[in-house]
Amino acid sequence: MRDIVEVEEVVLLAEDGTPVGTAPKAGVHTEHTPLHLAFSCYVFDDDDRLLVTRRALDKRTWPGVWTNSACGHPAPGEEIEDAVRRRLDTELGLMVDRVWPILPDFRYRAVMPNGIVENEICPVFRAAVPSGTVPDPSPDEVAEVKWIPWADFSTRVLSGDFDVSPWCRLQVEQLAERDTSTWMP
Repeated sequence: MRDIVEVEEVVLLAEDGTPVGTAPKAGVHTEHTPLHLAFSCYVFDDDDRLLVTRRALDKRTWPGVWTNSACGHPAPGEEIEDAVRRRLDTELGLMVDRVWPILPDFRYRAVMPNGIVENEICPVFRAAVPSGTVPDPSPDEVAEVKWIPWADFSTRVLSGDFDVSPWCRLQVEQLAERDTSTWMP
């Protein structure tokens, strides 16, 4: 079941990561985006294939760009693992029982050509689904999906052959240094 949130809020953070308030998501991503809490998730199947997504064309930040499986923001008071599961359901129609951190301290800042800024403390998670799982992407969030073997994806991203969101590239740079089998709990 896909949840629809009337006014999505994000958790604003101090430089040390301490929550300092909330703000409506719709007004946060500007040329002066405050530091806020987000997350990224990489969904793998049993064959070590990664589900990559192309962001919907009307997204405010990086529309139409390929990226990791799902991204989002935990609601105020929401456990981040619950938020990851919620977004996997909302964006991709995927129900997962467990998610686990693989880059718990990831943080980035990126500026789009039009000046809009992403400024996030963004823990990165992994989720697993059985091979043969077929996502049901929400067209408001996702324009396209495809499964790519992790080795191929990471090699292509690092070589510049596969253009992805700036956060995804930075995450892949860190994740490529690790054996994916170490990403399991």
